[in-house]
Amino acid sequence: MLLKDLLDLPLPFEFCGAFIPDKEIDRVCDDSRVVSAGAMFIAVEGAVSDGHDYLMAAYELGCRTFVVEKKSELLPDDAFVAVFDDSRKALALLSAKMLGEPSKHLTLIGITGTKGKTTTALMLQSILNSAGHKTGYIGSNGVSYGDVRIPDTKNTTPGSLELNRYLSQMVQAGVTHAVLEVSSQALYMNRVYGIEFDTVIFTNIGRDDHIGGAEHPTFEHYVECKRSLFFDYGAKNYVCNADDPFCDYMMPPSADPIKVSLCGKGRYSASNVRFYNSEGILGVTADCDTPTKNLSVMLPLPGAFNVMNAMCAVAAASCYGITPERAFRALKKTLVEGRFECVPVASDRIFVIDFAHNGMALRSVLNALKEYEHKRLICVFGSVGGRTYGRRKALGDVAAEMCDMAIITADDPNFESPASVAADILPSFKDSACIAIEIDDREQAIKYVLAQSRPGDIVLFAGKGHENFQLINGVRVHFSERELIHKYKEVIPAEITPAVKK
Repeated sequence: MLLKDLLDLPLPFEFCGAFIPDKEIDRVCDDSRVVSAGAMFIAVEGAVSDGHDYLMAAYELGCRTFVVEKKSELLPDDAFVAVFDDSRKALALLSAKMLGEPSKHLTLIGITGTKGKTTTALMLQSILNSAGHKTGYIGSNGVSYGDVRIPDTKNTTPGSLELNRYLSQMVQAGVTHAVLEVSSQALYMNRVYGIEFDTVIFTNIGRDDHIGGAEHPTFEHYVECKRSLFFDYGAKNYVCNADDPFCDYMMPPSADPIKVSLCGKGRYSASNVRFYNSEGILGVTADCDTPTKNLSVMLPLPGAFNVMNAMCAVAAASCYGITPERAFRALKKTLVEGRFECVPVASDRIFVIDFAHNGMALRSVLNALKEYEHKRLICVFGSVGGRTYGRRKALGDVAAEMCDMAIITADDPNFESPASVAADILPSFKDSACIAIEIDDREQAIKYVLAQSRPGDIVLFAGKGHENFQLINGVRVHFSERELIHKYKEVIPAEITPAVKK
């Protein structure tokens, strides 16, 4: 694309240096290590490093076209420099333009909230696919469309350059709809800037995470970032959880949102929620009042909150002509990897994998598990090393209060020792009836808890969920809890049947 065409943007900028309007730009980059003579390097200031510090490194690799938000005196006169007020916004618009503005060729659905984004998004993808809409997904569980599975993205919502690449690949593959998890950080950091969403969904707001450090400075800032999805991104359809106190605040005054509720306050309302256990798979049933008829629904996922997630997905699907009956029929067979995922290796006890990695999420999952008949509730968990220090006590407090046994182990230790992380968690158990055991190696913790399990136990593996790696000393090492549970299933003790006297 010609430089003059690429820079034809609805954002003002100044420029200096060698402006060659007809220069051919073959790609835009935000990583100085992969530039070339035909590339445009966009310098973005991040939480860990600042792209402006690598302008000369990109120049030395042959790059002569730069986008910045901080002027530099270092670049020679033969470099062209465009100075924007916000290079993140510039990156979003330039990457979209370079890739043919793929979002304009897709019907986009955005989901935000503290909890429930992944489950709701994957439920909606399943419904849309079942109705014949070729649908993609981007979020915490990676990227998926058609037969393509990319299991891991660095962020819930990828950076704008990566996001536009995925959307472009979807367009090329014939995808017509895409469901995106839109995190508060993505909105804060302008990762979805310039994208218009057809439908937006609000799940809930929680107070005990994503505040401080490199995330949001205040809770109010966190809320306002999420709220912007509903005001600033061109949505035509709105779906919201009417039971959340922030529901009305999130909706523009002109919106007529489809409200869903577990308390009879929505166009979609559920009641008579019941819980079932079918040979190691936990699920839930409910009566759902919809705009067309009352339905009895069954989901292969536990917890009343998954009824809420399902109703959000079904309500959004109705915007595309899909009836509630057809939508709930699709969800009867929909499983969500790493979100309340039951691993059925024994019929007399339950093993559950979930991504719960903060106190709020862990409490929610444990409350749902307590609805099922059980003898002991056991939790295997840790916390990320080198950051999220505030989560550790919250996780420990919840487990100490709600569990019979807790195995404290590694999560993603990175450059911090698992023992150091455990030292911040273990004080929660000082006066607790919950038995706490530290096993720093997570694989050995999994083997240990399988061997210690008894009939009637529910064992929750929290924090890793769908992830297939551990971050150790800066390196992603393959690690799958599902694989390890199957690997060590032979150590699960069988139920001992008492001898019968004759």
